[in-house]
Amino acid sequence: MSKDKKEKKHKKDKDENKHKGKKHAVLSLDDHYELVESHPEKIDKKFYEKEIERLHIELNKLLEWIKFKKLKVVLIFEGRDAAGKGGVIKTISERLNPRSCRIVALGVPTEKEKTQWYFQRYVAHLPAAGEMVLFDRSWYNRAGVEKVMGFCNEEEYLEFLRSCPEYERMLVRSDIILIKYWFSVSDIEQERRFHERIEDPTKRWKLSPMDVESRNRWVEYSKAKDEMFAHTDIKQAPWWVVRADDKRRARLNCISHLLSLIPYEDLTPPPIKLEPRREDNSYIRPPITDQNFVPEVY
Repeated sequence: MSKDKKEKKHKKDKDENKHKGKKHAVLSLDDHYELVESHPEKIDKKFYEKEIERLHIELNKLLEWIKFKKLKVVLIFEGRDAAGKGGVIKTISERLNPRSCRIVALGVPTEKEKTQWYFQRYVAHLPAAGEMVLFDRSWYNRAGVEKVMGFCNEEEYLEFLRSCPEYERMLVRSDIILIKYWFSVSDIEQERRFHERIEDPTKRWKLSPMDVESRNRWVEYSKAKDEMFAHTDIKQAPWWVVRADDKRRARLNCISHLLSLIPYEDLTPPPIKLEPRREDNSYIRPPITDQNFVPEVY
């Protein structure tokens, strides 16, 4: 073996030994079918719970600011089936005032709605001043599932790609803060989540025949998503991609990013002091036997 070859082999062995035993970022296919670097480990549960508690406090501050400033905020969550959209929506909203933070998850359009202007049924759910609305899927159904599954014709699809950017610019000009998130999940992780839903009776409702069919049309959905981005990733309302193979990491990243997009101040109401309850002995309680009680099984 020549001196140059020996040196190259020595350097190769040295590099391998240097990294031996260390954890590496793994390469996986995302919905662009490109190799991307993903995190080697899931986020620790205790760290996640601590961070999410902190972010919940900040979300409440943000919502108080939205109410105070009479802002109108729309959050759109899109992505493949089982990408984690519902989980992050629940995480954002679960500790917020439901009078000011609403979730919109529309079902299949009615026969009447099918005859309307395509965006019409979504307009009815847009926020008033002081509200934040979270769309669990949105008007982008036309660019995704409707296109891939053949629920709209080519003319309707092309019209959507033309009119959607103008529709969203109109919303922004009307002082609506429009934020769009795409949750990106790998085919491997989606497959794992599908099997998890099949095995768990409490999650089986999440898996529909449409979801199963979408599994067979991965490439078609990728092409549709790329075309959608090409037309609707506009300056006034850009798409923000969230890597979602790790649900906890995706939720933390998404919420942290959301908080960074809307400047806000802390308007948390001060604690209320509860005075001692006043006694009133004039009240006579009806007989307990007149009431129906839930059996105490537990």
